[in-house]
Amino acid sequence: MRDDRIEAKREADALDEPAEEARELAERLGLEPYPVRYWVVDHDQMNELIAYGGFQRRYPHWRWGMNYERQRKKDRHGLGKAFEIVNNDDPAHAFLQESNAAADQKAVITHVEAHADFFANNEWFGLYADRGEGGPNAAARLERNADRIAAIAKRADVDRDEVERLIDAVSALEDTIDQHSPVDAARSVEEPGIADDVSGDGDDALDAIEARIDDLDLSEEVRRDVFDDEWLEARGEGVEPEEPRPDVLAFLRDHGRRYDPDSGKAVDREPWETTVVDAIREEAYYFAGQKQTKVMNEGWATYWESLMMGGEGFAGEDEFLTYADHMSRVLGSPGLNPYKLGFELWTHVELRAARREVIDKLLRVDGVTPENFHSRIDLDEVATLLEPHPAVAGAGPATLDELADLAADGDPRVDAEAVDRALSARREDGDGASADGEEIDVERYPWKLLTREGLAERHYVLSRPEHRGALRNVSRETLEEQARYLFDVDRYATVAEAIADVDRAAGWERMFEVRESHNDVTFIDAFLTDEFVREGNYFTYEYSRAAEEHRVASVDADDVRKKLLLRFTNFGKPTIVVLDGNFRNRGELLIGHRYNGVALDEERAKATLKRVFELWGRPVNLATIRVEYDDGAVRRAKRRGEEPEGTEVGVRFQYDGGEVTEHDLDESIRERITADEVDYDTKPDDWLA
Repeated sequence: MRDDRIEAKREADALDEPAEEARELAERLGLEPYPVRYWVVDHDQMNELIAYGGFQRRYPHWRWGMNYERQRKKDRHGLGKAFEIVNNDDPAHAFLQESNAAADQKAVITHVEAHADFFANNEWFGLYADRGEGGPNAAARLERNADRIAAIAKRADVDRDEVERLIDAVSALEDTIDQHSPVDAARSVEEPGIADDVSGDGDDALDAIEARIDDLDLSEEVRRDVFDDEWLEARGEGVEPEEPRPDVLAFLRDHGRRYDPDSGKAVDREPWETTVVDAIREEAYYFAGQKQTKVMNEGWATYWESLMMGGEGFAGEDEFLTYADHMSRVLGSPGLNPYKLGFELWTHVELRAARREVIDKLLRVDGVTPENFHSRIDLDEVATLLEPHPAVAGAGPATLDELADLAADGDPRVDAEAVDRALSARREDGDGASADGEEIDVERYPWKLLTREGLAERHYVLSRPEHRGALRNVSRETLEEQARYLFDVDRYATVAEAIADVDRAAGWERMFEVRESHNDVTFIDAFLTDEFVREGNYFTYEYSRAAEEHRVASVDADDVRKKLLLRFTNFGKPTIVVLDGNFRNRGELLIGHRYNGVALDEERAKATLKRVFELWGRPVNLATIRVEYDDGAVRRAKRRGEEPEGTEVGVRFQYDGGEVTEHDLDESIRERITADEVDYDTKPDDWLA
């Protein structure tokens, strides 16, 4: 065995215990992750995995090599080191870089366990595969696609360049799927205007057209000259969705053809071409879940990593500074940082739920009303009462006797069996081994002495120093709103009695509920509150044409929220939909940009339109709206220090295999693509500083 592989095996063996303990702690905290298989890899292997999107095998294509070179250069110049990669699979596979410090390895293991929980329980990942049928099985699916496409590329009757050209075209459109529907949903949808004909042949439509031509009673000569085969095919294959169809790739797969330059006509695809389209579209659905939940997923993993590494001392005393430096660099990265934004939003969700639970109990104290809440309730007393029990907060060797007393009284916060084993070991010989030989190192893993209920109290959000004043900021309006839903039950005579009834896990329970159903768009829309924006000092900025620079535009929570929603809706990419498969009654494709005030990058749009042509085989059109500015108006606005008023103009781009041409947009089409509910002027790369 080579020396480097011997070192990797030694590193992997050393991580067995941290991986096992991290899994046990994660489950005790309430996480339900997929099983995780850990692999230790070197720099080169890690760069290759990053290039392949987290998998060891992908279909043959030039972009993997490009990705590899880009990552290798970033790694070499210290511009982006990857500590780990974990994929959404059952079991999940996590790859750790062997050069990581021990503290970093522990950090990424705890981070991975939380990711595996998110993969297993967030419903948006379930759209890729039914969890009830064996889980995602992603590695096997992607390997199968790799084998299929590799076999196609090796066929004697297939030009490999044509395979890569097709992959290029489909990859350019991989974000034009309907990420809100399961991967196979498009196949079961009956398209308006084409009855039960998902193959794209349009036989039923052709029959109807030919019957109408027969009714005209034309001569054979006129019929042949006017209604030739090409004209009939164009009409028979056209489909006209009644509603804009978001899954552009599925539409192109079902109804598209291939342009034949020799004949100058559209011809039927070869079966292998449809195989390639299907494979890449399926993989787009796999990665869609990660794109849709980047902030939630990274924030979730960062939250639980922080709790396990720092709060539960998973990082040893000699490792903590290294870990703290690691975390500060992750959370301190500039720009729109999904780790920081996600971590802070999850903490906000926890804080709101915990605070609501406490207020609920305090409003039930005799004599307390929303009007006298702040005068009748001693919030310093409440803060003291919310502090965790000393033996729970300091769980470990020094508190074993106190924990044993609590366990004897049936306290649900204490793991009575673990405490008993630890006491037995101390009585036996003090070497950390119990009488039955099973080790329990409460010095290193004090959480083993507590149940989830005990851990929830130990890490209670309202007892953390930074949140102890959260109850003082509650407005009378908030108290009145919550009081409306109270009934005259469970009343308390004293504040102490009310606080004793507080569920310390309420914040976590709310987090788990949110984790199941939300994606980034709904998460930000629901929980990015005025309070969150104010306390986090968030703001928006945009480009000023008058000042010719970016500047702060607003600190209003609605503005911050809406700008972020633009960033995350449809993966932050323009939303493109199919409007007509028989545009102008010529078999042309019309797709539309759902304009929300943010204009397309027209050069990229034109390049992408050419890719669409390759999958449609006939002329393609793109409808969009641009904002045009009069030079004189810009100069006048600049002198006044104002922003110029632009004019929204509808545009249709067309590509038929030659040059992209520009045309005026019909008003009826413009109305179909305008999203009136959103109206913003600019979209810099990152909305938030």
